Amino acid sequence: MWRCRRGGGCPQGRHCRDITNLSSLGFLGLYHGFQATDAAVEKQTCCRITLPRKRRAYQGTPPADQVLLCMTNCPTLIVMVGLPARGKTYISKKLTRYLNWIGVPTKEFNVGQYRRDLVKKYKSFEFFLPDNEEGLKIRKRCALAALNDVRQYLSEENGHVAVFDATNTTRERRETIYKFGEENGYKTFFVESVCVDPEVIAANIVQVKLGSPDYVDCSNDEATEDFMKRIECYKNSYETLDETLDKDLSYIKIMDVGRSYLVNRVMDHIQSRIVYYLMNIHVTPRSIYLCRHGESELNLKGRIGGDPGLSVRGKEFAKSLAQFINEQNIKDLKVWTSQMKRTIQTAEALGVPYEQWKVLNEIDAGVCEEMTYEEIQENYPLEFALRDQDKYRYRYPKGESYEDLVQRLEPVIMELERQENVLVICHQAVMRCLLAYFLDKPAEQLPYLKCPLHTVLKLTPVAYGCKVESIFLNVEAVNTHRDKPENVDISRPPEDALVTVPAHQ
Repeated sequence: MWRCRRGGGCPQGRHCRDITNLSSLGFLGLYHGFQATDAAVEKQTCCRITLPRKRRAYQGTPPADQVLLCMTNCPTLIVMVGLPARGKTYISKKLTRYLNWIGVPTKEFNVGQYRRDLVKKYKSFEFFLPDNEEGLKIRKRCALAALNDVRQYLSEENGHVAVFDATNTTRERRETIYKFGEENGYKTFFVESVCVDPEVIAANIVQVKLGSPDYVDCSNDEATEDFMKRIECYKNSYETLDETLDKDLSYIKIMDVGRSYLVNRVMDHIQSRIVYYLMNIHVTPRSIYLCRHGESELNLKGRIGGDPGLSVRGKEFAKSLAQFINEQNIKDLKVWTSQMKRTIQTAEALGVPYEQWKVLNEIDAGVCEEMTYEEIQENYPLEFALRDQDKYRYRYPKGESYEDLVQRLEPVIMELERQENVLVICHQAVMRCLLAYFLDKPAEQLPYLKCPLHTVLKLTPVAYGCKVESIFLNVEAVNTHRDKPENVDISRPPEDALVTVPAHQ
């Protein structure tokens, strides 16, 4: 049951931003201190609980009462630790991408980039020598500039998580950063990447550092030699996180990119999710294949949702997909589908074992299931306009939003990170969500990513991102992509609402 705090006659109904879900009686009872019954709820004034837009950045030690107030939901500062070529930036970028995808505003602050912006031309490893006073001053200046931007992001711009990507190899430097977090009311969580396997280190150097802006004018051999000397500059002063000396810190220590882990003092749900994610990622070369089911009978008619079978062309695509996968000669390929008929029929043509995931089912359109866009505009013009205004957060009546779908698909992302070669046969909205994760697309763009029928996307994770290849399998299909119309006003004429609807039977 939904109630607007302004009274029962709110014209926006359940779409009002001041609503409170009164079905959450346990929460309301706990918060307001009364027995959670319908009668009790009716007698209470339900208030909208909000957080301040700006958080105060403290200079010096914060008052004790303020520290207590931010114990649960205060911002998180993630601090990377480790020698160069240990995968810190790789981890930073993946973690930032994941947290943003699940709806936690996160930003990465790479101190190396601050140094490159300040010192336009890199000369050699000598810049990093411990007795190079000028180099030390510049690096300290860059670190302070990055921390100042961290404060700006977390305290003034409503950021939730900042990732401070630098070596941070000494206990003294980490203590300084920890105090910075305390003074500003942040929780600090350290992520250390330790590599002792020479093959892992060599692979990191080849894949990442040889493509660094520092070495654009160097040969591979020159770059490798200089970078190895740069690593030596840090080794003598490197102090790893210690179970005894750092027992009061919150951290995860990752050995050889996932061979083993050490986790200490995880303090809240954000840190728990970070740890869980980091324990699932790996760097083994692999490819992920994403495609939609073959064209369905309802696709031909322009109807959304439902559980139809494949059209004639859809069955032809299934055969072409089987031929394509066979020609790829993919080692240990796993095939995943939803539990809907059209993805299962597509997978059956492959002639290989496949797994059905209910969480891969198409977005639930609620009361609009199996309707055309024209019928939705005719019967629910307000809903149609509201969805165009904010397609990511809009929830169909008795259905789902893209935001809901992202939360539903998080276990799939975790498993995809754990696996090697996988083919996922899914649906348009589901494929958009998965693609947005791998390509680091923001929520506003996610619902409009183009995922045409009868096209396979091959995703190959690379050093700091993902390479995408689009393969059309030469079987024609209807277009199901609808762009956002220019006019999204709730009083728009029908022709403006339907201008971007693709053609159908």
